[in-house]
Amino acid sequence: MGYRWVVLAVGALAQGTNAAVFLGLPAISPALRAHFDLTLPQVGLLLGAVNLGTMLTLVAWGAAADRHGERLVMTLGGVGAALCLALAAVDGPVVAGFALVGVGLFGASVNAASGRAVMTWFPSGSRGLAMGIRQTATPLGAALTAAVLPVVAVRAGVPAAFLALAGFTGFVAVLIALLVREPPGAVRSSHGHGVVLRDRALLRLSTASGLLVVPQFTAAALMVELLHDHRGLAVGVAAGLFAVAQVVGGFGRLAVGVWSDRVRSRTGPLKVISVLVAVGFALTAVLDRAPVWLLVAALLPTAALALCWNGLAVTAAAEMAPEGSSGTALGMQNSANYLSATLTPPVASWLAATLGWPAALLVAALAATAARALLADQPWRSRRENSPQKSRSCS
Repeated sequence: MGYRWVVLAVGALAQGTNAAVFLGLPAISPALRAHFDLTLPQVGLLLGAVNLGTMLTLVAWGAAADRHGERLVMTLGGVGAALCLALAAVDGPVVAGFALVGVGLFGASVNAASGRAVMTWFPSGSRGLAMGIRQTATPLGAALTAAVLPVVAVRAGVPAAFLALAGFTGFVAVLIALLVREPPGAVRSSHGHGVVLRDRALLRLSTASGLLVVPQFTAAALMVELLHDHRGLAVGVAAGLFAVAQVVGGFGRLAVGVWSDRVRSRTGPLKVISVLVAVGFALTAVLDRAPVWLLVAALLPTAALALCWNGLAVTAAAEMAPEGSSGTALGMQNSANYLSATLTPPVASWLAATLGWPAALLVAALAATAARALLADQPWRSRRENSPQKSRSCS
């Protein structure tokens, strides 16, 4: 097996570990409320602290990776995140809140740098699959944490849960330091990140990506509530259907990655998925009062489709960037995603509560439609997606 697969494995592990924090911690929100004596809005603020820290530093970490390489950036970020998680174990919600902001500040290094590492090692004809594997690590890491972390919190307490996350994050940082290196002839950025941040095609792609997060997180935040509270399905059944959508969507990231490799385009399949997501959410809104089995038949594949596009957008952003600047491009694209992921759940919940469930679902459809419109100027096979790449040593 070539060394590039080692880099991919470590990058995916780092991505999954990062997801274990910002997507896995909500699984112990009842324990957090009890331990810190918080109200529901307060525990929401505590959990949102990680996203806040991440948004603030994504571009900076990406630019640092472009200049100094992935190993240094991800190692420093991993060690910093581990120390902040250990600090969160100190009793007190204020300390925990600031510590979790720090976790996001340091953990953001993984989002940009691990993608850059994969991009530099894999040729264009297999990047879709490679980045799909990396992106699949996010829902899988979140799912594994959601299964394990509550057990730790119940049996050993919330501080032990934070320390468990800290220990594993530190372990992954050590793996990165030992195993990740750049390929021979890798290009480092020789210009400021302002060139990337002013690239109109990248700005449009990042904005479209942020818009596609709206249907993704609308489904993530509201699917169980819609099926259980609104349509009367048992909570276990609703949660099980949500889990199925997550698994199918996670493996869908692999499938669309292979698809993009075969058609030699990232934006082409992304356009198709945008349309399908828009149609799916519009259909789900229409079927709001239809027999519940019919609603599920529309909602389940729609929620899965809303999850599977991420790898395409990430790969497209990295390939559009000037040579040596993919880290900055990934930081910019991820910033749009995290901003949308932070705003979507409360906005979608408010729409569902005040205007009705169809309104929330139609807004998700409109967001996907707007994303497709922003991608309209991108040809099916863009020049930069298909430009020849320098050969990499994969031994």
